[in-house]
Amino acid sequence: MYRSMMQVFVKGSNRALEFYQNVFDAKLISIYPNSDGTLLHSELDVFGQVLAISELTDDNVMIGNNMMFCLHFGEGKETIVHKIYDLLKDEANIISPLGPCSYSSLEADLIDKYGVRWCIFV
Repeated sequence: MYRSMMQVFVKGSNRALEFYQNVFDAKLISIYPNSDGTLLHSELDVFGQVLAISELTDDNVMIGNNMMFCLHFGEGKETIVHKIYDLLKDEANIISPLGPCSYSSLEADLIDKYGVRWCIFV
């Protein structure tokens, strides 16, 4: 089966895995640790989508702002969006705080403490 996934490479991948597992109440699909406890590869089930997390090992990688992971939950899922926002906003750079926007009654745009940009909305 072919599949697409969201993949992040971060420093502190083992901590990031725990963070995202808590934020999204996600189920661990697979984990392949490195000998130092960081992650060669791991996968979480985030509301039916795969979030893959690996350790950033190349110091020449430039972290950019040209990518964003968008999670659309749909009307009636405001409680989920509030919970996720409350957990992601810790040490985050808030681009657009949680609130209404032109295309949604509840939306937020932020870069989390691992440098990953998220848009969450109903």
